[in-house]
Order: sequence, then structure tokens, then C-alpha cells
Amino acid sequence: MPLPSRSSQPVLVDPASIAFKNVLDKLAPTDATVLIVGETGTGKEVVARYLHHHSLRNDQPFLAVNCGALSESLAEAELFGHEKGAFTGALNRHQGWFEAAEGGTLLLDEIGELSLSLQVKLLRVLQEREITRVGSRTPVPINVRVIAATHVDLADAIKERRFREDLYYRLNVAAVTLPPLRQRPQDIPALAQHFLSLYANRLGRPHLTLAENTLEALADYHWPGNVRELENTLHNAVLLTQESQIPPHRLKLIAPKSDSVTNNHVTNNNITDDNAADDDALALFIRSQLEKETPRLFQKITDALIQHAFSMNNNNQQQTAAMLGISRNTLRTHLANLGLIKSRKKELLMSGSHTASEGAMTERELRIGYQKFGNLGMLKARQSLEKRFEQQGVTVLWSEFPAGPQLLHALQNNEIDFGATGEVPPILAQAQNSSLIYVAYEPPSPHSVAMVVAQDSPIYHCSDLRGKRIAVNRGSNVHYLLLQILDEHGLTLDDVRVNYTPLRYPLTPSDFHAVDAWMMWDPLLSDAQLSGDMRIIEDGHGKVLNQQFYLSRRDFAQRSADLLKIVLDELKQTGIFIATHPENAAQLLSQELGLPQASLALALSRRQHEPRAINRTVMRDQQTIADRFYALGLLPKAINIREAVWDEGLA
Repeated sequence: MPLPSRSSQPVLVDPASIAFKNVLDKLAPTDATVLIVGETGTGKEVVARYLHHHSLRNDQPFLAVNCGALSESLAEAELFGHEKGAFTGALNRHQGWFEAAEGGTLLLDEIGELSLSLQVKLLRVLQEREITRVGSRTPVPINVRVIAATHVDLADAIKERRFREDLYYRLNVAAVTLPPLRQRPQDIPALAQHFLSLYANRLGRPHLTLAENTLEALADYHWPGNVRELENTLHNAVLLTQESQIPPHRLKLIAPKSDSVTNNHVTNNNITDDNAADDDALALFIRSQLEKETPRLFQKITDALIQHAFSMNNNNQQQTAAMLGISRNTLRTHLANLGLIKSRKKELLMSGSHTASEGAMTERELRIGYQKFGNLGMLKARQSLEKRFEQQGVTVLWSEFPAGPQLLHALQNNEIDFGATGEVPPILAQAQNSSLIYVAYEPPSPHSVAMVVAQDSPIYHCSDLRGKRIAVNRGSNVHYLLLQILDEHGLTLDDVRVNYTPLRYPLTPSDFHAVDAWMMWDPLLSDAQLSGDMRIIEDGHGKVLNQQFYLSRRDFAQRSADLLKIVLDELKQTGIFIATHPENAAQLLSQELGLPQASLALALSRRQHEPRAINRTVMRDQQTIADRFYALGLLPKAINIREAVWDEGLA
């Protein structure tokens, strides 16, 4: 729910929004714990940021952690930190979310997903205002304002013994309920115009307007996905519209389907279009179906929910899982049962004893993990791999990841078969006994990574970093760049305050000053650079190579070497396309990623894109980084890079 905190934000005029903002303005200057309740997509994190931005803590960190995304085994260490040696893989003392947010605000999103054991520990933290790291008995005082958010009814969770009543009352010092978009219809025109301008500017498109019947269509729609769905709808419309005015058919709103809950009515029941916007519509529908003793009601409702969410997010599994508040593995199980993706359990591979000549070609699946930028992102946009595999019975499934460490975790856990990361993540993974193998690499691109600060920051040289807060994605290429920058200027990790947090984008003014410096990579780096919001202190030139590696698992490479060779060939052709048609490449990626074409053109110009076979020089470069990390105590054991190189990928 965007709020009018800055001139760039829309001014909301609906009475419900005005009343809600008045409540927030009273709460913001205080240190009171706030519980934000609202449907998915209403903007609970935006509200939390508004509270922080208008508080006395606005020059201190604002951090947000999704409690539903914390793994059960590591959740306590993530929240409260851990000592060196606290558990296997704990190579150094780690600062948890609470310590990282010291002096500022910590948003505990989807608080209802915390385990009962963690709820007990969180209650003590809120009461005593101190944390105890895993592996330690010494409490550490904290000064953090806590804001919690949830889309579920915690009162029901208490009744079902899934949420502690004492924690609920501790969090519920000040509770605010975000009204869904359907209850604030007067805000829709302002929000729509805001998103139109936002994405037109980002994508370098001319100013667009909405036709009168388009505005009517927006007003009549039920918006089950709330403001997030409205934003995605307008973003998509900007991408697809060539005219100066957006017609109604450019709005990809969920179309009604038989025997499922639709956007503005429910089929086969007596709920009409007029009262579908009522909050009780869903409850009335469920009650009516229960009274009718509808067979398989739970399954029907669950299936409809999964289908609509998957469609709304353009078949992106990660975004769908986030919208529904479930894990990606759980989502994949539902999608497989619905036949929307192939089940891993039922995956059929081509038997080595069968050949195409024998007519025994069976259906196969190639699962590719990719990040927002690079050859794989371009390969996905061009769809050339799908065309090449079409006649071979091979299905390509794409999964997007925010960074290399997350992608390699999925690779190790057999969620994907192939992907690309920078040079550091595979080193850390190999040291943790991952079965990954290096398949190919791309040449160095040191200018694609950098340390950046806000434009108005007083930091101009790395010598100014002592005692400063630096945000970095743990185990990424920019993590290594940070080590190199500090070493070059006679500093260590103990001389700065490192916040290990995934890079968020786009960054808000609150983000600019939440830490003193950000470690950033392309294309987010190039976009921040061209926007003028941030300045580069130092990039990777002369400090890191920043090579990109294509990776797979040893078991997959052994049985599917033919698929890997085809993928590498298509990546080679994609690299040639980028080099010979840079403008077209930037335009394609702009449509795929929603970033300005100029930013992507700059990012593409800083890299060489054709994959190459692994050679001795590349292995030596990787070994140098691995040895450095081991010497610093960042690896549990020494590793031999050559042992993880695909023999068929050697030069």
C-alpha cells in the first residue's frame, strides 16, 4: 500500500486510506511494537518502511526478514546470530538479524510462520531486550524497534495451538489492519497513474494514459492480489502497449473459469457481481458449498488458489510461492499434481540402453536456475533452447534466483540441474561437500561489481569506511570484492560493521541510508549508476576477476551430457547475438526484467558473453580464491578446484 511519504509517491484520497495514514502518523514517532495485519499484496512491508521513515530511527537500518523463508534448522542462528563452532559450518561468529538492525527497525514478516520453539525465544527477546547467540551463554543487549506482519488470523492460530497467546499480546501493542484495495476504490486511479509513470520511466517509454473504459475495468475488478496485482498489471501493460493510451484488452486480469472463484464473481452459486467485493464473499461461498456437501471442496479451493496465483505471476514459481506464503517445494508439489509442471518423482530420463533409432525416446526435463542478468536470462528471453529441444521431447523449466548462493543451494538439493553464478559461491559450496561441477566459464568482468554509496553520502574514499555499515550478500562475488577492498586499504572485517543481507531492488531512500555502503553487481549496479541515486566508490578492477561459471551436478552431467552440450552451444549462439546486436539484446532483457534499456546496455557492455571451456589458468584463479578463503577461516577445509571440473568441459 503506497503511502504519501515523498513527492514521488501517489497521493491517496480514499477515506479508508486517509484514516489509515492518520493512525500510522501517530504510531511512527513512538518505539511501540506494531502488528500489521493485511491480505497478501496490500503492502505490509511498505507500511513498515513508512513507520521507520517517519520515526526517530530513520537514519538507522531498516531490515526485513521473511519468517516463512527461514529454514527450521538455521532459523535461530539467522535471527539471533551464532558463535564460531556453534554447529557444523559455523566457521566464524555471525551477526543475526536483530544485531544487524541495531538502532533501527526490524520487520518480522509472516510472523505466524515461526515455529513454537522460536516463538518462545522471540518472546524473551521482546521482554528482555537482549539476544543470545547460538553457541553462547552471554546475552547481548539490543536496541531495535520490532514490527511484525502477517496475512493470517493469529487469533485462529492461537486456537489451533500454532501461535503462542503470550507472544501475540506482546506483539499486539499497536495493531493496524491494512484495508484491501477493493475497499479503497478511490485510490485506484492515483495508484494506476503512479505505476504507469514509474515503469514508463524505468523502461524508457513515453508517458502513457489510461482509456476511460480501461479505468472502468480497473474499478470493476475485485483485485484479489491487491496493490501488488495492480502494479504487476500496469507493469505488463507498459511492456506490451505500443499506443499512447492503454486499452482494456492490455490488462491481463484473471478471466472467470468454471467451477472456481473468479475475479468478480463465483460461478455456479448465487453470489452476484454486485456483492462479490464484500469481505464476506469468500466466506459465504465456502459456507454455501459446505451446506451443499460439495465433494472434494478443500481440493477444489486449493487447486483454484494455486492456479490463479501461478497465472497472476506469469508462471514464476518463486513469486507465486512468495505470494501464497508457502515454500517453493510445497508449491511445486501442488503444480505437479495439477499437471502444470512435471513431477520430479515421475521424471523420466532417456535410458542409456535405448536410442532414438530404436524409437525409445522418452520425455526428459531440464531445470535451469538463472539470475536477473546474463546469458541465461537472455537465453530464456529468446526461447531458442525450447525450440531446439522441441523435437527431442525435452521440457525446459526456468527458476529465478536472487543470487548465486541461493541458486547453488537449489542445485545441491536437486531442485535444478544447471545454472550460472560468480566465482565465489561454487568455492563455498564445494567446501561443504556439494556435488557441483564446473561446466564452462565466461571471461572476467571486474567493472560489473562495485561498492556504492548514496549520492549525498559523506564517504568518498575507502579510507572513510572504518566503523561504517556495509551491506553484502554472504558468499557472493561481491563478498570477495569487499575482502579485497578492505585488504587493499589496510582494513579487516573487524574494522567495519558488515550486514549480511540479500540485495534489494529497487532501493528506496530509506534503503540508501539504512547502511553506509552497498556491495552491488550488474545490472542493478548499472541502473543505480545511471539513475544518479548512488555513486561508485570502487569497482572490481585490479581487485577481482569476477568470472562467471556454468555449473551442474556430477550425477546429472553423467547421465545427461548430451543436454549440457546443447545448452552450451545455445549459450554460445546467445553470446554471439549479444555481441552483434547489443541494442536488440538490451531491449529483450528490458522487456524480460523490467529495467531500463540504457541500464542493461551498459551492463552488457561490461561483459563478454560466450561460454568457454575450463582451462588451467581459470582453475588456478579459482584455486587462489579458495586458498585465500581457507586462510581467512571462511572454509571448513582446503579444496582442490580440479576435482570439481567436468572432464568434458576441459580445454
